[in-house]
Amino acid sequence: MEEVRMNPEAILDRIVSDEENVGKGKLKIFFGYAAGIGKTYAMLLAAHEEKKAGIDVVAGYIEPHARPETMKLVEGLEVLPPKVIPYQSIELTEFDIDSALKRKPNIILVDELAHTNAFGSRHLKRYEDIKELLNAGINVYTTVNVQHIESLHDLIAQITGVMVRERIPDSVFDEANQIEMIDIQPEELIARLEQGKIYKKDRVKKALGNFFTEDNLIALREIALRRMADWVNQEQSKSIHQLGKEGAVGEHILMCLSPSPSNDKVIRQAARMAKAFHGKFTAFYVETPESSDMDKEDIQRLRENTKLAAQFGANTVTSYGSDIVEQIAEYAKLSKVTKVVLGRSYSKRSLFLVKESFSERLSKLCPSIEIFLIPDSYDQMYRKKKKKTTKVQPSIVSLDIVKTLLLLSVSSGIAIFFKYMDLQDSNIVMTYILGVLVTAIITKYKFTSYVYSFISVFTYDFFFTDPKLTFKVYEGGYVITIVIMLIMSLISSTVTQKVKNEAKVSAKKAYRTEVLLETSQKLQHGKNTEDIVWRTIRQIGKLLDKTIYGYVGDPEKNPKPIIYHSSSNISTSIPKTELAVATWTYKNNKHAGASTTTLPGAKCLYMAVRNGDRVFAVIGIELNGEVIQAFEQGILVAILNECAFALEKEELLLKEREVAIQLKQEQLRANLLRSISHDLRTPLTSISGNASMLIENSDLISADKKHELYEYIYDDSMWLINLVENLLSVTRIENGTMQLDLEPELVEDLIIEAMKHIDRKSKEHRVSVDVEEVLVARVDAKRIIQVIINLIDNAIKYTPAGSHIEVVTCKEGEYIAIEIRDDGPGIDDEQKTKIFTMFYTVNDSVSDGRRGMGLGLALCKSIVDAHGGKLEVLDNKPKGAIFRFTLKLEEVKELQ
Repeated sequence: MEEVRMNPEAILDRIVSDEENVGKGKLKIFFGYAAGIGKTYAMLLAAHEEKKAGIDVVAGYIEPHARPETMKLVEGLEVLPPKVIPYQSIELTEFDIDSALKRKPNIILVDELAHTNAFGSRHLKRYEDIKELLNAGINVYTTVNVQHIESLHDLIAQITGVMVRERIPDSVFDEANQIEMIDIQPEELIARLEQGKIYKKDRVKKALGNFFTEDNLIALREIALRRMADWVNQEQSKSIHQLGKEGAVGEHILMCLSPSPSNDKVIRQAARMAKAFHGKFTAFYVETPESSDMDKEDIQRLRENTKLAAQFGANTVTSYGSDIVEQIAEYAKLSKVTKVVLGRSYSKRSLFLVKESFSERLSKLCPSIEIFLIPDSYDQMYRKKKKKTTKVQPSIVSLDIVKTLLLLSVSSGIAIFFKYMDLQDSNIVMTYILGVLVTAIITKYKFTSYVYSFISVFTYDFFFTDPKLTFKVYEGGYVITIVIMLIMSLISSTVTQKVKNEAKVSAKKAYRTEVLLETSQKLQHGKNTEDIVWRTIRQIGKLLDKTIYGYVGDPEKNPKPIIYHSSSNISTSIPKTELAVATWTYKNNKHAGASTTTLPGAKCLYMAVRNGDRVFAVIGIELNGEVIQAFEQGILVAILNECAFALEKEELLLKEREVAIQLKQEQLRANLLRSISHDLRTPLTSISGNASMLIENSDLISADKKHELYEYIYDDSMWLINLVENLLSVTRIENGTMQLDLEPELVEDLIIEAMKHIDRKSKEHRVSVDVEEVLVARVDAKRIIQVIINLIDNAIKYTPAGSHIEVVTCKEGEYIAIEIRDDGPGIDDEQKTKIFTMFYTVNDSVSDGRRGMGLGLALCKSIVDAHGGKLEVLDNKPKGAIFRFTLKLEEVKELQ
């Protein structure tokens, strides 16, 4: 038998998917084809079975049906109280999501998945409430009918004649963990309806005559069974994908977004095709210069169509150009589109001219791509409406007319001058054509250049053709000249207007692209997290010209945002409700606020700066009732992605620095332990050996020998005490816990105190002190004494017996200099650069290297630096070394 091998990519996808779903709840849908078939009844039965098994089950919201058998099953279950929302003169009851999240049962029952929540609820749709429950780790049981699935809306409306308003995205249905189809025969359903088990008696007759006809129910049942089969096939295909047996890939379906009322029908058809062919699905929108003239209704409809395409999993792409067909064709070729789905458009037909339709032009430009036309019953009505809603501003029209008349006067003056100079008529004609080009460039409306074209032709006929000052023409050649002049003027005007529009398009596109590229460069130079967020909101503000708020991290913990003010708004007031929306966005990793279905009453649109499930910041955009254009929306998403990458990079750098510090600390600990274990062994062995000798042979050892052993023990003990003091000081410095107790102190007293604690081997050296005058410094006496002891002991250790060691002080401006001089072998230049490094020791035959841990000088430098001074090593002339450090001078009067 052939071994079945798993697809590595599929395994990775499954691991990533499993990681994303860790901690999330599971969704079970009770699915049917019509009301009254028993979905809620079956859900409640399942809930009772789970409760018997010891599982925590709560009824979050059960639609109040007039069905006694169903409502009786609610008894015995814990029921959450509904949320009461006042609306006009009535009170509406809705599912209370906050109570559900607080209660957090194992399973919660939420009836009617497609329900639209009352105004004032957190989410516009109930399925969004359920998504939040699932993200919180709560398992959900719910119900839905086939007519509420988005992709089937048009098909079911065509069959039943009923437009269902409450719908759910196909993705909600497809991503359910379990679907249980509740099915009964249509005849049985009609019988139940007639018995009053579904609706009240007064509604039965109307229902039987409209929706609940046998033909409708049979059709709905068939559609529901097919949709259920699609879901089963989808689940099976996931397993096939994991085994590496993927189906045919390569289909790429593209549909064209528009503000047309029937564009949603095109979207649904394209989505069904993409699903059937298991292909890539792209929603393509071309923003033209005329897009800025769309009214609010069209803008809102375009936004809803874009959201609908996104619900079906479409990759939304926005292009910018004046010719929509050319833009679609170019993108289709580059993206290897195999099928294009369009709404059917109607061509203008006249007696002599038939204009090519949208689809005909596209098929000529892309002959190898299949084009599917979806009937657009709204097209003609929509185009008429668009013509009526075109607004012309009187002030701009008046200004354009004045410009046109001035240019006509200038052109006529130049033409008269040419005529006076006895130049050919072709020069006069070119003068007027030049005026057409200038008019088209400096005026806004297209009709002004056409008006100029006609007036210039008649002006030429009136003033420059025989007979002059009349509109009559004697010579036939002039007729041809006038006709050609009119045609050239109209063509020139049209072409110039098109070039002008293209220039506007290019300028807008260039500006937006520049903002995006500039964002990438600026974010790379961000100094920290706050700076990156500030640079991001500044770029978004430049793109949209709106006030932007940036919350770093959780807005609840860091409620003060970074603000970028637009040119038209300098308000800084942020209502508390806005902070709550920003916090919800951060915690749920979803967009919320204005223009969304979650907390739509907010002043701003809040967008999460995220990378997968990780949210780094929240950006708020003050919309003031406006909407973001499609192309700007694409640039905005790209900027947020750039910000997320920059913040993730900054976070990784911070973690890397923390790891480097930890490694350094670990290395320090390892060096300390290694040095301690090596260097403590010798003095401890010496102490224990000498003590043992004194204990065991006390009577046999002479008094002088005993005194010598006592001195050894004392010397070794003092060395250990100094070592421990150094270790404690080093530990405090590394942990940042060393605190200085600064008091005015006489420098001479510090030196005298230090001389009492220096190494006993100082007897073998000549140690002298030369204090110039009474000098006072504000220091931590204990620390500075430790510095002086270490420096003198270091000189004793690294100089031969009989050497002269001198402690000298002097005043240098605002500082006191303390020098420890010796006439030993000195320190070479290479060692001077390393001598203050921790754990560095000089390999010298003179010194007792077995006792050198390399802590003393490094500790001295840290203490002197903490006092604001400087420690350095210099050459002593003619030989030897000088360790010199400075302290801040304190005025003597402060001691009084």
